[in-house]
Amino acid sequence: MTAQVDPLIDIFLDALWLEKGLSGNTRESYGTDLALFDTWLHERGLELRQAGRDAITDYLAWRLDQGYKARSTSRFLSALRGFYRYLLRDGLIAEDPTLRIELPRLGHPLPKVLSEANVEALLLAPDLESPLGLRDRTMLEVLYACGLRVTELVSLALDQINLRQGVLRVFGKGSKERLVPLGGEAMYWLDRYLSEARPALLAGKPSEVLFPSQRGEQMTRQTFWYRVKLHAQVAGIDKPISPHTLRHAFATHLLNHGADLRTVQVLLGHSDLSTTQIYTHIARARLQELHAKHHPRG
Repeated sequence: MTAQVDPLIDIFLDALWLEKGLSGNTRESYGTDLALFDTWLHERGLELRQAGRDAITDYLAWRLDQGYKARSTSRFLSALRGFYRYLLRDGLIAEDPTLRIELPRLGHPLPKVLSEANVEALLLAPDLESPLGLRDRTMLEVLYACGLRVTELVSLALDQINLRQGVLRVFGKGSKERLVPLGGEAMYWLDRYLSEARPALLAGKPSEVLFPSQRGEQMTRQTFWYRVKLHAQVAGIDKPISPHTLRHAFATHLLNHGADLRTVQVLLGHSDLSTTQIYTHIARARLQELHAKHHPRG
């Protein structure tokens, strides 16, 4: 940060670290955003403490002209609001100029979704002649059948599956527990994996981990992400893919086949229905595509 930048910015960033424990990356981003605004103000004969609502809205218009994205501007406004609230709390300004300034609408980018044919090709990709291949096939089947987060998948323990009842007990965000049906295919592969591949992977080592690594330990998310990429190459899938892509496919394919939104919300472990609603846009887009392709008046 240069010497011309208002020293109040550094004081505010130190307060963020002391009071809120924000990460170094976040503080650095806030510092860069505030320093840029401070420089813009200086070029117009203004100072941070004197900037009013009009100056801020003019700066937002300038950012728009410069091609800054809405997400970047939203972060800037978060930093600026925190900064002025800090000054107001310490009696350095009489009024918060960011009041009644709305955050830009970010929208929700639609997650990339695999087609059902893509999923089928991915599931068929692992080499079932090896314990690792059988393990990976089973993990992919469970991931797609249950819509799990990758962390939920790699951290599964033996006592979380119940093949007799056909359910999986999952601990999601905030340690919230939910029961998810496995379905016939996932149950078949789990049963086969438990009898054929898991004992070979553990080689007599005691473990409660359902899907151990080659070393008999809990697999990392990064390792499974690598395995998914590897199998996607074998399957000839040329679009970007990650374990989370299968979670998106799980939700979208359920909706495409008539599941209601509340059911999908429960299965995904979303606490807020609005988080699940993004999948209705994907399902609707897919239905429109099918209508245009197959309907005589499409």
